[in-house]
Amino acid sequence: MITDSQVERWLREDLGHDDVTNQVPGETTGRLVAKERGILAGLEAARAVFDYLDVDVLEALESETAIEPGDEVLRVAGATREVLRGERLAVNLVGHASGIATRTRRAVDEARAESDDVRIAATRKTTPGLRGLEKRAVVAGGGDTHRLDCSHMVMVKDNHVAELGLEDAVSRFRERVSFATKVEVEVESPGDAPRAVEAGADVVLLDNMSPPETREGVDLLADRRGVLTEASGGIELEDVADYAATGVDVISMGSLTHSAPALDLSFRTGERVA
Repeated sequence: MITDSQVERWLREDLGHDDVTNQVPGETTGRLVAKERGILAGLEAARAVFDYLDVDVLEALESETAIEPGDEVLRVAGATREVLRGERLAVNLVGHASGIATRTRRAVDEARAESDDVRIAATRKTTPGLRGLEKRAVVAGGGDTHRLDCSHMVMVKDNHVAELGLEDAVSRFRERVSFATKVEVEVESPGDAPRAVEAGADVVLLDNMSPPETREGVDLLADRRGVLTEASGGIELEDVADYAATGVDVISMGSLTHSAPALDLSFRTGERVA
């Protein structure tokens, strides 16, 4: 949920302490309009901004909607000053989220060309303060959120292995974790995949491996029922089909959130009431 305090921080950052620019009298309407094709996301954030400013949201499309240039995404009405104060936030938030959703949908489509079973997932490479918005945008694009934070799953990464050793790291976290929480172990060579499972991994992350290496790791775990495999590490859109063809269960991509260009939108006011 987007809280009032979150909206207040956004507004404080954008408006500052002496907002003269938006001191415009009267009442007006505003329209958020798409300028390019994509998948819509972030509408809940725009709604939260306008609700906070006591601006009425008259119409809005749903997240996950495929939009074309010229489509009206959101229509609002209220005091001109408040509509203008929310304008830039609405454009920025929806544009950013929709860019992520659009990139995710492209990755999902690439994966589906090879496999109906593989999942496209995000990572924790999100913008501080915007993780909720960005993860929901991934879902809008047809992707998987992966863990939302460190409490959702134990992930034994290279630094844990360097500090504790693979087996001791898994054992240490297994002793402390709830029975309902999965443990994922990152390995850097296919041959270490069975070792991770023997140590107690529920999920094996095949990190920074080529598609042939990833396939080797997947094949080594073919008889380990219930163990999931994940490929990650610098995977781009053009690589997705090759990784999907390896038989891996999950392809996680930091680029879904940290490298997605914002979808181009504009906000237009008009039809002033007074």
